[in-house]
Amino acid sequence: MTGPPGEGRLTVLFAPDSFKGSVSSVDVARALAAGWARGRPADELLLAPLADGGEGTLAAIEAAGGWEWRSANVQDPLGRRATARWLASTGGDQAVIELAEASGLSRLAAGERDPVGAHTYGTGELLKAVLDAGIRRVTLGIGGSATSDGGRGLLSALGLALNPAVSLDGLDPRLADVELAVACDVTNPLLGERGAAATYGPQKGATAQQVAHLEELLETWADGLEAATGRRERKTPGAGAAGGVGFGLLSLQDRFRSFALRPGVDLVMDATGFDDKLARASLVVTGEGRIDAQTAFGKTALGVARRAHARGVPCIAVAGGVTPEGGEALAGIAVAVPVVEWPQAIEEAMAAGTAPLERCGERLARLVSLG
Repeated sequence: MTGPPGEGRLTVLFAPDSFKGSVSSVDVARALAAGWARGRPADELLLAPLADGGEGTLAAIEAAGGWEWRSANVQDPLGRRATARWLASTGGDQAVIELAEASGLSRLAAGERDPVGAHTYGTGELLKAVLDAGIRRVTLGIGGSATSDGGRGLLSALGLALNPAVSLDGLDPRLADVELAVACDVTNPLLGERGAAATYGPQKGATAQQVAHLEELLETWADGLEAATGRRERKTPGAGAAGGVGFGLLSLQDRFRSFALRPGVDLVMDATGFDDKLARASLVVTGEGRIDAQTAFGKTALGVARRAHARGVPCIAVAGGVTPEGGEALAGIAVAVPVVEWPQAIEEAMAAGTAPLERCGERLARLVSLG
């Protein structure tokens, strides 16, 4: 560290998530840094844009360097053919897949959402494309799904069959050589009031009646898959992630060479060399679109603040909005600061682009200069 904030030249690390639906994490980091440079031009600025396993994960990891883009032709959540991107390391031994690229809610217009019929088959096709490329070390981010199929589509693309019972006999044998790390930012179980259908179904367009139907479908699926694998994972934290994709992969974990379900922000920080940059930092600035009650469940701002706190580095977390619950989630390890400058609708704030972030960065820099 070069000294506490307010004393001399600082090394400031900008490590935000995206402001979802508005600005990517790469652009958030650049905007905050640009504003900071106006307020404190002598400081050294480091950029480490992050993500939590959902949309933006690929962009954040690629920005760190050492990766190249690949693409595959896959099914979207409604079965239409689409092009989905993934990352291969320049050494060719690692890959990063984002479920949202193939099976994400962003693939669908508002009127196309089909919470019951949408599936994750395309994500399984993405994983097969990685296997076809000869890569066996894989990170899979499972945020941002349009689906509630329990991972059934994904596993079907890998050879799981229903005839009518669940059969694993046709699973791709190459899975036995795969080291799979799943980036997951939630701890929900598969079923119940905190489960995949009840918690996330409405976000994907499900009515109350459809939520109840999805719950029944997921329970039936869980019965069949658990009988076939001998594992009971429906109550495991993270099983409800991505409409139950967490459950499907947890149930199949014995088929992989190694398997881990980890907080998404931790996996992305590791993949982008965050700790090396943190070791040089005097101050960390993180952030996300909204710091609220959900922040306490492992969102990016909390993950960054915890690592900074463990290293004794002060941390500021910026957001489009900060609720009292969000501020409490970061209490003692970071100070939460809203970007918004006047009362405005969410749509207006999202449409404002990076200019408010630049102004926020400059304000923070000048505030730090006061000591």
